[in-house]
Formats: sequence, structure tokens, C-alpha cells
Amino acid sequence: MQDASYQERRGEIETYFDRTAADAWSKLTSDAKVSKIRETVRAGRDDMRRTLLDWLPADLSGKRLLDAGCGTGALAVEAARRGAEVVAIDVAPTLIEIARERAPTDLGQGSVTFQAGDMLDPAHGQFDHVVAMDSLIHYCPADVVKVLAGLAERTSGSILFTFAPKTVPLAIMHAVGRFFPRGDRAPAIEPVSIGKLGSLIVADPCLRRWAPKRTRRIAVGFYMSQALELLPA
Repeated sequence: MQDASYQERRGEIETYFDRTAADAWSKLTSDAKVSKIRETVRAGRDDMRRTLLDWLPADLSGKRLLDAGCGTGALAVEAARRGAEVVAIDVAPTLIEIARERAPTDLGQGSVTFQAGDMLDPAHGQFDHVVAMDSLIHYCPADVVKVLAGLAERTSGSILFTFAPKTVPLAIMHAVGRFFPRGDRAPAIEPVSIGKLGSLIVADPCLRRWAPKRTRRIAVGFYMSQALELLPA
């Protein structure tokens, strides 16, 4: 998929996370002291990561997993500890360097390969499972579905991803976020209702063999995101 809207948005996300917000995200994904607002974001992300890991098999020995938008690598490391061969991709080279520095040396039978690049690059190969935690929330719904279709072509098991649910509280938080210093602002999120997203998924011919299953919304302070599981129909 090489749509102009996807490529343009991907460039904006790369610039933000690789330059503007690299230090902030390094602190957010560590034990460093952060503001009360960011504490809620950290807690929400921790809860979401646990949810997605709970939806994966407890034993991932011999399985390949794509962490699409791995950030600083916490989920990738946990999946590797279950025995998975993890390919962890992020658009931001700075976050990938942080992930490499933090990665433990002993992962048992599992492994993690951290790479800066595009989650849709076919060179990454085939996977049993794909996880995309909060890496698609900045794309418009149509592009999200195109990304899912591209990932589905190379996935045999499950695709677990998150999206920004279209709710009044999230709209308010988004509006409040506009008052943050410009350098702290992330690219705008693209809220979508679960009904609309589900309809787009069902209507896409490349996702014909996939069906939405479990879903869970997590709202903690300034963090709100919804997980959705896709499984072969």
C-alpha cells in the first residue's frame, strides 16, 4: 500500500516521535517521574499492553510476531519471553535505539529484532500474529483498514490493534490537548466508532477471511484507546 495520505501521515508521525517527542516518550515508557497527566497515559498504556498480551497465546514458542509500532519495545520483549521470534518495527529511529538499549540480553528461546521502517514492508516476511498498539490511531479509518489488509496478507493467526474510539470524553481531551505547548502536541488522532470501523473491515475484500472478535476500551485519565481482535473467519 503506497497511498499518498498514508505516506504523508507516516512522515508526520516519524518527525514527531523521532525528533519532537523522543525525550518525552523515553521518560513516559520508563520509571522516570512525569506529570500527573502523563501518569494517567502511562497507566492506560500499561493496561492496554497487558490486554493485548493476554489475547496472545501464553506459549509463543516457534511463532513469529510483528510488533507494528513497537515504540521503546516493552510489548516486544514480553512476547519474546514467551518464546516468540519478534520483529519489532517503528517509524522513529530514535525510539528503536532506546528499545535496543533497554532490551534484556537473556530472552530464553525467544528473540527480538528491532528495526526502523514501515510496518507494511513485505521484506519483514510472514507472521503468526501481529500487534499494533496505538500505532494506527493517527491514521484516517480508510487508511487503517488498508493497513490491516496489508498486514493480513502476511498473517496466519491473529491481528490485534487499537484505535481511538469516537466518544465525547475523547473529543474533549483532544480539544484540551490543543492548549499544550506546540512542541508537546502529537499528530492529531482520528477517532472512529466501532460500528463504522467494523463495517469498513467487513466491506474490504482483502479482509474477507477475517472477522472482528474481542474488543476492550481502556480509559484512564488522559488515555483512551480501544483494542480489537481480528481472527480468521
